[in-house]
Amino acid sequence: MKLPYHSIRRFALALLFLNPLHACAETVSVAVAANFSAPMNAIAQEFTQDTGHQVQLSAGSSGKLYAQIRNGAPFEVFLSADSEIPARLEQEGLAVAGSRFTYATGGLALWSADPSLVDAQGRVLGENKFAKLAVADPKLAPYGKAAVDALTAMGHLGAVKDKFVTGENIGQTYQFVATRNAELGFVALSQIMKNGQLLSGSAWIVPPKLYAPIRQDAVVLNTGKNSAAAGALLTYLKGGKARKIMESYGYRR
Repeated sequence: MKLPYHSIRRFALALLFLNPLHACAETVSVAVAANFSAPMNAIAQEFTQDTGHQVQLSAGSSGKLYAQIRNGAPFEVFLSADSEIPARLEQEGLAVAGSRFTYATGGLALWSADPSLVDAQGRVLGENKFAKLAVADPKLAPYGKAAVDALTAMGHLGAVKDKFVTGENIGQTYQFVATRNAELGFVALSQIMKNGQLLSGSAWIVPPKLYAPIRQDAVVLNTGKNSAAAGALLTYLKGGKARKIMESYGYRR
């Protein structure tokens, strides 16, 4: 039986009323720094559940993501591992002026998959009895720069720099240590911690006084200027649910 037009219209309107969140749902494309990939996946799930908007994530080093954005990659939101690149994107006219803010401050850790290798004071660095030390590329990854700054502050850089195994980003650096291709390495605290607990291996949380604060900024790119989902995501990142997830991975505001 064919329903009259007015009946079909009433049925469609009823569906929209019953599920208003999904009626205007969009998909937002997000470039995210590798160190923030795990918490962002968790935040994205909550965001979709609460708003109906979908999130498409692309993770990598902040430097490489910046290059992709400059070359026309259609990302709408950028979650960087630093504050410099989002500011540069604003200055270059590639991001929406005034949309930038610090969504998290990251922590640095020296980590090994071996549960007995890294001591709680980081003395393993001075003892220098390891063959390989994984570090993210300091020219591309803010966590790599923080690692070099910390080693310099401790006076260990000259003794260990020849043992560097350089990761393209902090995700690859973590993999070098996780697969034991390097005995230990400097990683993001968020990669080895959840709910305030070390997930595996052994670690030393590097004192923040040894490196400049790793302020991680978010910004809306020009592609997302008129995207309701992009705006909703940045608002969500400032809210309590996202904050709780970030803190469980060791991030500070």
